[in-house]
Order: sequence, then structure tokens, then C-alpha cells
Amino acid sequence: MNLQKHEIRLLKKLADGKKRAVEALAKELEMDQAAVVRASLTFKKEMLATTEETQGLVASITKEGNKAIKNGLPETRLVEELLVGKKSIKDVKIKDMGVALGWAKKKGYVSLKNGFLEATEKGNTSLGKKEKELIILEDVKNNKTVDKKDLDILKSRKLAEYSFRIARKIKATKKGINFFKRMPKTRTLTRTSDFFIVGEGVSKLTPEMIKSGKWRDVNLRKYNVDAPVAPLYPGKRHFVSQAVEYVRKIWLEMGFKEMTGSLIQTSFWNFDALFVPQDHPAREMQDTFFLDTDGELLKNDRKFVKAVKKAHEEGVCDSTGWQYKWSEKMAKKTILRTHTTVLSAQTLAALKKDEFPAKYFAIGRCFRNETLDWKHLFEFNQVEGIVVDKNANFRHLLGYLKEFFGKLGFERARFRPAYFPYTELSVEIDVYHPQRKEWIELGGAGIFRPEVVEPLLGEDIPVLAWGPGLDRIIMDYYKIKDIRDLYRNDVKQLREMKQWMIG
Repeated sequence: MNLQKHEIRLLKKLADGKKRAVEALAKELEMDQAAVVRASLTFKKEMLATTEETQGLVASITKEGNKAIKNGLPETRLVEELLVGKKSIKDVKIKDMGVALGWAKKKGYVSLKNGFLEATEKGNTSLGKKEKELIILEDVKNNKTVDKKDLDILKSRKLAEYSFRIARKIKATKKGINFFKRMPKTRTLTRTSDFFIVGEGVSKLTPEMIKSGKWRDVNLRKYNVDAPVAPLYPGKRHFVSQAVEYVRKIWLEMGFKEMTGSLIQTSFWNFDALFVPQDHPAREMQDTFFLDTDGELLKNDRKFVKAVKKAHEEGVCDSTGWQYKWSEKMAKKTILRTHTTVLSAQTLAALKKDEFPAKYFAIGRCFRNETLDWKHLFEFNQVEGIVVDKNANFRHLLGYLKEFFGKLGFERARFRPAYFPYTELSVEIDVYHPQRKEWIELGGAGIFRPEVVEPLLGEDIPVLAWGPGLDRIIMDYYKIKDIRDLYRNDVKQLREMKQWMIG
């Protein structure tokens, strides 16, 4: 084994037999922590030292936390200002008023009536006690052990941050101590027992060394491939973009053409052209983002208005329609698209009969007025697809879906009967997760109804269609539990996230 100069210095420090932390050794010896860890693994391999690893929480106080320690919590300062009595909310002059009022109301320290603030009895009583957050902050400041649930309280208020880290400690073995005592006090290449001790070593073989033959005279350091090294973070696309690009590649390889279109659409294309009735709950304000101005049905759209209106009011191909008076004014309402199926409708309308059979796909952002939580966002990614073919049937639809999900790593897929306004037959798609040993629901598919196809194509022929969500697949692949983590601007997460490598 070759011992380098810094390894000899480290072994000398450990020769007293005491257990020491990597951080402390690196600081005392003015060495990089990674170099200390690599040296410790070399010592461990040769039984010169033992290493002990423990995983724990490391907390740090934020700028807001330091302000709280110095000046008190915002809600406490608000109560102090109200000691003189009731005050108009406009007259309260403290920084972070929004934060102070929010927490003061949450804790029941103040009451707000008709624009006037007043401290409650609970608020006045709180001034004689130290807030729990400040007690925890002081423990963190004094390097005391703090429970994770207490740190979560500070983190939720942006008073502190924490992370899980591995703490390493090193202790020389009896063999290591004896080896150091027998070590010659020289910086030249020396042989002691089974070890070579080297003052200076060469870790990189250069072209010049090879050409000149100097490589024969230098000591080339052996590498420990198990030793940890500083991580490198190469430039890469956002992990969601990686997934989208992979899905795009699947459909292109299967012979599909890509559909594109605007995020802003009229209700006509987003709903009416897909035979969604104008009184359907999905078209209400609580489900859809409406824009202030209404859109115009362009000249190219107008030729489909009459046919779509007829489908809604009277029906087509033996259908009776929805039996109500269709409103063009309602169809002009402008929205953020709620699904990429709007692109399928527009593609059907643009197809010519000599272009059958045809296969198209789309991957795009959609928007729904959802309540924000761990599994819902205001926007999501949808994978859209259609096959227009006079000879297509339901078995072909299931075949396309099985092939697609198989390429995503889900070898087993099942289909359950479902209902959608614009498809019949309709199915819900489930895939079997081999690690979890359970079925996961991913979205819907079916064959477009005649009321969708006939007004747009001019004839009723089979159109296979599907539109599963992509975000749930991405979350599962990256082991993300909260959908909001897909789009957090967290540099640490972006650096450490693995590459999308399915297939």
C-alpha cells in the first residue's frame, strides 16, 4: 500500500488512539473532508483504523430565524404593539405585518373586527412566556439535539433549515498505532514491512511522462475505487423535460406524428367539438380557468359550427343529441385548455380523406382549477393520441396502449369499463407496479363517438383516442410523494435527481 504525505499526517494525528470526527480532523489538518474520508477508507481496508458512521439531522438557522432570536417572533411584536389598546390595522407599523397577523390570528393572540386589531387575553398572557419556536431556535443555536418534529415547526415558518447527513468518526487500531511508531522519519520511498511510505506521489500519468520514460522513475499512486469522491453535477435537462422527451420518442418510433396547439382555446374546440354538453359540470367556473375576453370563431372554424350545433341539439348517425338549445355565445368563451384532446379535435377537423389512415400524438400542459395539495396542481402534463382508420377497432386501441406502457416499463396493463362524454366504448387504464405489487390508475381511453367524428370529418369512421396523465408516472419513477415537488426551484433536487433511463 502507498501512503501519501497527507495520509501520514492523518495517521500521526490518530496515533493517540482517540476517536475523532472527520470534520474536526479536516479543520485541524487543513485538509479537504473528502481527502480525509478517502484516507480513512484506505486505513480501514488495511486495518490501520476503524470508521464509524451515523446518520443524523443537521440544522441551521435562517436569516428570519436570527431576526426572531434578536427581536422576537412577528406575532409577539404585534401583540406588544397592541398593549396600548385597539388599533386600526392601517396604523400598525411593524415589519412582516402579513406574517405577524397570520400567526397571531392562528394562535388566537389577536382579534380583527371592522378593520381594527385588538390583543386577546391569550395574546396578553403569551407575553410573559417564551414562545416554543424561540426555545427550539436556542437549542439549535447551542447545538443541542432537536427532534425532527420540532425542526419541522421551524422549517414551516422558514426560521431554520435541516438536512440528513452522515457523520463519520475515525479511530486508529492497535495495528495502525504500532505501524506509525515503526514508520521511518523520511520523505523518500521507504519499505516498512508490507507498506511503501511515500512523501510525494504522482496521481496522474501525463503524455510527457510516457514520451520521456519518466513514468519508470515516479511513484504512481494506486487508486481505491471504493473511496468516495466529491460529486459532479453535469448540465442536464429538467427531469420532467427528460420524461416528456422520452415519451415523445416512443410515439415517434411507433410511427405517430406530433400535434401542437395553443394553451388558450375557445370553449368550442375544448368542449363543444368533443360533444361535451354546455351544462356539463366540467365547464363551470370552479373547474375551468376562463379568460376575461371571449374569443372569435374564425372563418375556418365557422364551417364546423353548424355541424357541431346539430350534433348537440339533434344528434347524428341515429343519435338524439343532448336535446337542448346550443349557444354560440357560450362556445366563444376563452379558456386555458383543460385537456390536450382539444388538439385531437382540431387535427380531425384539418384532416383530408386521402390522409387516412393517420396516427397523431401530443404531450402538453393542461389546466384545471383544482384545490392545491400533495396530489393536485393547477396544471398537469397529458399524453394524447388518436388513430384514424376505417379498419381500426377496440382491440387495436388496447394494443397501442399496452405497447406504450410496456415501453415505459409497465409490462402488465388492464382496462376497466368507464364513461367519458366523447368516447364510447370507454376504458380506464391501470398498470401493475412490479415493486409495489399493486395496480395504478393512469387515465382514460376509448373510441370517439359519432357525434365527435361526423361533424369534424364529414363521416363516421373509427377514431381511437387516449389521454392518460404523465405526472403520476414521473412521480412514481422519481419516488416523489408530493406532486408540487415536480416543479420546485430546488437546485439540490435538480442536481441530485437521477437521469430518466427507462428502456
